[in-house]
Amino acid sequence: MTISLFLFYILAFVATAAAVMVVAARNPVHSVLFLILAFFNAAGLFVLIGAEFLAMVLVVVYVGAVAVLFMFVVMMLDISSVRMRGGALQYLPIGLLVGIILLVELVLVGGTWTLAGSEIASPSPPLDSGVTNTEALGRLLYTDYFYAFQAAGVILLVAIIGAITLTLRERGAIRRQDISMQVHRSRAEAVQLRKVKPRAGI
Repeated sequence: MTISLFLFYILAFVATAAAVMVVAARNPVHSVLFLILAFFNAAGLFVLIGAEFLAMVLVVVYVGAVAVLFMFVVMMLDISSVRMRGGALQYLPIGLLVGIILLVELVLVGGTWTLAGSEIASPSPPLDSGVTNTEALGRLLYTDYFYAFQAAGVILLVAIIGAITLTLRERGAIRRQDISMQVHRSRAEAVQLRKVKPRAGI
């Protein structure tokens, strides 16, 4: 057994166990921590197959943003795990059905991969050996798929603006600062002189 195969088994076992604990853990914060552990092990598997860019994106995006943000949301909302798991049994049949379908699809894909022989099992590498994975993805995105990549960025920007617009609520009781009106007001509007009588209020 080689070192890479041994590391594969270790990372795959820990990632699978962490994924099971994400669902089985009673505390939502523990579930998020197990999710972060599963992401790190999946990133290690990407490194083993030579996809270091995908491993970096998985750690930076999912662990650094999604998982940490989810943990902060769970901690701030103070979600009751007992109430959240109260209606979990009613979704058990459809969950088992989806799991069985996914298992059958994985078995069919694995069987097709094995029966196809060396044509699918060992494809020829499409890239030169001197080009790294990150450089190859950069060349592909910014040459052949440049317009599609920019269009995807514009769509994500529109989605962010739409989400902010839909969730923004105006509150009438809150006094907001208008800097432009403060700068352009005159002295007569800003200063008001009053003659105060002795022992009397304004």
